[in-house]
Amino acid sequence: MAETTSADGTTIAYDAWGDGPLVVVVGGAFNDRGTWGELARALADQGFRAVSYDRRGRGGSGDTQPYALEREFEDLAAVVDAAGRDGTTYAHGVSSGGALLLRAAAAGVPVTRLSVLEPPYRVQGAPPAPERYLQTLQGYVDAGDRSGLVEYFQTRVVGLPAEMVTRFRGTPMWHALEEMAPTLRYDALALGGDDHSLPVDLLSRVDVPVLAVTSTGTAPPWMGRATEELAAALPSGELARLEGGFHEVPVGVLAPALADFYRRD
Repeated sequence: MAETTSADGTTIAYDAWGDGPLVVVVGGAFNDRGTWGELARALADQGFRAVSYDRRGRGGSGDTQPYALEREFEDLAAVVDAAGRDGTTYAHGVSSGGALLLRAAAAGVPVTRLSVLEPPYRVQGAPPAPERYLQTLQGYVDAGDRSGLVEYFQTRVVGLPAEMVTRFRGTPMWHALEEMAPTLRYDALALGGDDHSLPVDLLSRVDVPVLAVTSTGTAPPWMGRATEELAAALPSGELARLEGGFHEVPVGVLAPALADFYRRD
């Protein structure tokens, strides 16, 4: 593990592998730097210097308050400055991490090309975001009820059956989710707060090539449609539908596809 310091003094932890142009992986909800270590190592095997980092409030990173999305833009810029070597930077964002990455790029964080995997924007046909979403998340945080927050997110937001979620209670995985649970507020803000609709105006300001990836195994049709509409709304967007499971593409399929996209002139 290496560390860097963001603009507000927050420590940001990251792991890095390989040499070559920099690729930074930006995780989504309940992701830490270990979640995407395998993908980063596969990208290193493709000839990149690949980094997976702990977003603030997770793993080895700090969580200086008050929170604002701009602090996460600064965190990403700090990781790029610390880990980059030749001035070329690519980035890949997963789910709500993709939404964060698109906002960072629109705000001017320097990336040469970027890719995202299924940011879950609520397009036509999608179930609405939960009512008073940010207020509800904050209520759990204020009450110190991390377990309740995990259960709420998994059942009301992800849509898992309650009995399935109950079976995970008390496991090491559950405890790991509890540790990261307060940062679900940050992912909600990256997606637009209470309004998770496609941010067309913001996307028009992303002036670098973007590969929008969706998986063949993502069953809810609205999630694939959201990725299609995302690609169409970007000035330089491209859609890739790759073989995979629900909301994921195996590293052996994803890494070569990302590498090919990043290497284009």
